[in-house]
Amino acid sequence: MRRLLFAIPGDIEARTGGYGYDRRVLAEFARQGVEAAHLALPGGFPYPTAADDAAVGEMFERALTAEDVALVDGLAYGALSETTIAAMRAPIVALCHHPLCLEAGLSPARAAALRESERRALTLAAHVIATSAHTGETLIRDFGLPRRKLTIAPPGTDPAPRAEGSGGAPALLAVGSIIPRKAFALLVEALGGLADLDWRLAIVGGAGPAPQTAADLARLIEAKGLGARIALLGELSGEALEAAYRSADVFVSSSLHEGYGMALAEALARGLPIVATTGGAAGDTIPDSAALKIPPGKIDALRDALREIIVDSALRARLSEASWRAGRALPRWDETARIIANVARGLA
Repeated sequence: MRRLLFAIPGDIEARTGGYGYDRRVLAEFARQGVEAAHLALPGGFPYPTAADDAAVGEMFERALTAEDVALVDGLAYGALSETTIAAMRAPIVALCHHPLCLEAGLSPARAAALRESERRALTLAAHVIATSAHTGETLIRDFGLPRRKLTIAPPGTDPAPRAEGSGGAPALLAVGSIIPRKAFALLVEALGGLADLDWRLAIVGGAGPAPQTAADLARLIEAKGLGARIALLGELSGEALEAAYRSADVFVSSSLHEGYGMALAEALARGLPIVATTGGAAGDTIPDSAALKIPPGKIDALRDALREIIVDSALRARLSEASWRAGRALPRWDETARIIANVARGLA
């Protein structure tokens, strides 16, 4: 293999789990001596225009040789035309964080079109990397991907200091982009029924991908009279994000579907007790001993679990110990990158 060309649509610095995965893998390639380059694709994916698709074809035509391997992020790959994919001169490794059609808020027609587009694209890939076993099984079962073409490369998680907590009323923390799939509105609805308890919630996540969802969430918080209890902190990184984890007492996820759940892993790394829905791979990412798990979309079950963890400090302590143990056993980023690089070498 002469070079691994990692094609990623949009802004690679965007604060989402998928882009975080891509950034860390690229950095690890450099540390491991893998000859790799970032190819920045247009930002219109997963809904490219014909011009976007044509532009991608031209970019690959200029950048790729037959001695390269193309690693293409699934946000773009599943939406590319068969013509563009078939014209690529190098073997293709598709990276699937989760199937595009499983994003919440899609019309039935758009979801069906994305499912068919991704199914066709996956048949043209030499190999597919999925970020969790759950996602991999979904691709085999629902998209016809042969098992021999699949490799699992779960996200790494950096070691982190244990959370210290708030020292007061339970401080709840939720982390994720404010998009329909994360279902923050369900979390607010659930907490609206717990006004008799003393708690606070911080939501860390950007509004850029779905500004209307973010605006609706802010209005819901005010309508429920929870403006003094729920803080929308926007995107955080570095020390500001570390401080949010450090001062939390409980991590909460109301997501409808996760391809892996990197924020859940970050919570485990800090020994936080967790309340989480089990959509997609989330139920596998966190062990039963570290969390109160509930089905996605069930407000009553979410409210009951939140009430239980807010009022029971012994429960929080028990879940925290299990979370801390699990966090120290999580995979690291060097192994994630090594798995992907080995797949690429095998295809060269």
